[in-house]
Amino acid sequence: MLATESPQPPPLPGTAGRTQPVTPGKQEAYSFASAPRAVQAPRKKYRDPNEGDEKFVPQNIMYDRRIYRGSTYAPPTLPINNQPDPVALERQNDIKRRLRAKRRAEAQRRVRTPDPVPGRRHQDIQTELYLEELTDKVPEAYAATQTDAFLDRAPSPLFIPMKSGLDVATQVYEGELFDFDYEVKPILEVLVGKTIEQALMEVHEEEELEALRKHQAEFEARRAAENAEVQRLEDAERRRSEEKERRLAEQIRILKEKQEAAEKIAARAFAQSYLQNLMPSVYQSLTTSGYFYDAVEREVDTQFLPWLTGEVQKNLKKRATAQWIVDDLLRNTVRRMEA
Repeated sequence: MLATESPQPPPLPGTAGRTQPVTPGKQEAYSFASAPRAVQAPRKKYRDPNEGDEKFVPQNIMYDRRIYRGSTYAPPTLPINNQPDPVALERQNDIKRRLRAKRRAEAQRRVRTPDPVPGRRHQDIQTELYLEELTDKVPEAYAATQTDAFLDRAPSPLFIPMKSGLDVATQVYEGELFDFDYEVKPILEVLVGKTIEQALMEVHEEEELEALRKHQAEFEARRAAENAEVQRLEDAERRRSEEKERRLAEQIRILKEKQEAAEKIAARAFAQSYLQNLMPSVYQSLTTSGYFYDAVEREVDTQFLPWLTGEVQKNLKKRATAQWIVDDLLRNTVRRMEA
């Protein structure tokens, strides 16, 4: 038989971190629980007068990007390569075009509600499980909370250290320790000299940048002229090659036509020489066979003579019939007379 563990009751408040006692004969179990407590920062007793002020962070103007460096009289010089990349612009325009086309396709593909039948109209209704009242005015409510006010700390008294030692005085006459004109003149000379030197260096740099821009513009113009000349030479070479191919095709066509004309002339001469003695013999054999005839004679033979023969036979038949009738009458008359 397996021993079953009985469930332990939850720990009581204030018993955090203690082990619950277990009765003998039952399986031992260990449980730990901590009392609930609010998590919040310790509250100060007094209000700090500098609490709302921003903390001052020292800055070095030599490394501050907001400080303009250079001459304040000359216009700011931009880098030479600070031009928008046409390939990148074209790629961005292509991406925007694709997004617009995708949105239009999705708008067309979206299933829309069909138009209402005549006499009815669409009405917006709520389809949620729990209905709520919709109003134009947002409901508002006022709530108040009582909090303890901060106590202003009393100002700290001014600290004055205790006086120690003996007072001693020394007489110093004017110009004895420091001569302003003598001490400041070299410093001013150095400052003015450095300022003038820095200004001259900046002016030289600006002139050098202007010369570089001018040289680059000249180089671009020269390269454009060279590209135009190369394009013109390529077009001229292409036109010459096309003209050459066209003339070669024309020459080949002319040679073919000459060859065909020569073959036709040779065939015609051969046919004339072959048919020179053939035609009289053929005409003679056809005439002998009766293929060539006189139209009047053939019409007489085929139409007039058969008609004439038929008419003669009809007349002969009529004459024979009349003669037979006369003979029969004479025979009958003779028989009657003899009788």
